Amino acid sequence: MVNLELYRVFYIVAKCGSLTKAADELFISQPAVSQAIKQLEGQLGMPLFNRTHRGMELSEQGGRQIFPIVEKALAELDGAEGKLREINTTATGTIRISASDTIFNYVLIDKIAAYHALYPEVRLSLINCITTETLELLKNNKCDIAFLNLPVDEKDCALSSVVMPLHDTFVAGKPFAALSEGVQPLRSMQNYPLLMLDANTVTRKAIVQFAQSIGVHLQPEIECGSLELMINLAKSGVGVACAPREYVTRELAEGTLCEIRTDPPLPVRGVGIAFPHGQPVSFAVRAFFKLFEPDASL
Repeated sequence: MVNLELYRVFYIVAKCGSLTKAADELFISQPAVSQAIKQLEGQLGMPLFNRTHRGMELSEQGGRQIFPIVEKALAELDGAEGKLREINTTATGTIRISASDTIFNYVLIDKIAAYHALYPEVRLSLINCITTETLELLKNNKCDIAFLNLPVDEKDCALSSVVMPLHDTFVAGKPFAALSEGVQPLRSMQNYPLLMLDANTVTRKAIVQFAQSIGVHLQPEIECGSLELMINLAKSGVGVACAPREYVTRELAEGTLCEIRTDPPLPVRGVGIAFPHGQPVSFAVRAFFKLFEPDASL
């Protein structure tokens, strides 16, 4: 196995032309430098230096042959170390962010704009997919930071924190406005044309599982592939949609949708930040994560 430290000692001795000067530069004793050179010469089976009264000179058949190769190799290693230090101390390179279309539109868009203004040199690769697909990206180290609809099994990722609570509720347009007067039994939602997200989404699974736990079976009349489509259908009076209140605040304020409160209410969920298991987090990713800290300002 190559001992890089021996080659580094060889390089410094060659540059300094003296064991004493090399020892000073390496912050080790002169005998230690001499022993390292002897060990490397023993491994290579030939002398690397000529010991003269002027100091250490590279031997023609040994040291001079390998010096340019060692110099290039050490320079490349130093460059690699410098690159890693840069990654850990400055926002450079590319960060891969994975989230659903809904999370990108309702949670991340302002943060992405703010981050881009702060770190324009960082390239952002935005991967839009549902939470179950994002978990696969995390497990295979194909994204650097992920935003997930909770709940998820934490063994699949390194879940860091919750960045937004989600209060799932029922909303509808004018044809169902009467249902917003008072509180409706959750069971009664079975009697109306429900609009829900695709069955593979974490949101749909969480709502259905909770309802089933209390003996209520919520079967949608229409399944939607996107929240925006579901909201627009609800505004058009097609049916009653199940969506996080945080994502329909504008429609509720404008009166194009009304909220139908239920007893019991649907449990609170959230949007969480996660990282791949066992992978180092770069400065660029940490800087993006910090935008979600309570004292962060846009």
